[in-house]
Amino acid sequence: MKIYPKHYYPSIYHIPYNQLYAEGFRGIVFDIDNTLVPYDRKEPTGEVEKLITLLRKKGFAIVLVSNNTKRRVRLFARGIRIRSVFSAVKPLPFGVRKGLTILGTEPEKTLIIGDQLFTDVIAGNLLGLCTILVPPIQEKEAFYTKIKRGLEKKLLEYADIK
Repeated sequence: MKIYPKHYYPSIYHIPYNQLYAEGFRGIVFDIDNTLVPYDRKEPTGEVEKLITLLRKKGFAIVLVSNNTKRRVRLFARGIRIRSVFSAVKPLPFGVRKGLTILGTEPEKTLIIGDQLFTDVIAGNLLGLCTILVPPIQEKEAFYTKIKRGLEKKLLEYADIK
């Protein structure tokens, strides 16, 4: 099973969306926590709202897929008027597959953008999506995520990613 992303960028704002659209990508699956906003932020920032609006204008279909709770995900999604999948259980493919159904895109034409190898990247790779890893926005996160970060860091160093 492939655990490495196809691409790595320093943030969601450094991803060459125009180029990816030109290559035929039409769907984007975004993680929320520490990908779009810090782990403890409940609502989208103005920057995130602008990015989502811009991506929609370019022609991308967008869905949020998160392992977080229904309450947390729905509150965030409402702020940018976007459909979402909560309790996704990534890296298992079920939640991301549901996101693909919402998007109406084929896996090979869909990006998944997240901050974790062991959830976002593995889930995307299992389904054949183009995986994009970004570093976490902040160090503060759930205790179980912190446990995985040490191994993740070593794997990324080994692969000379970052």
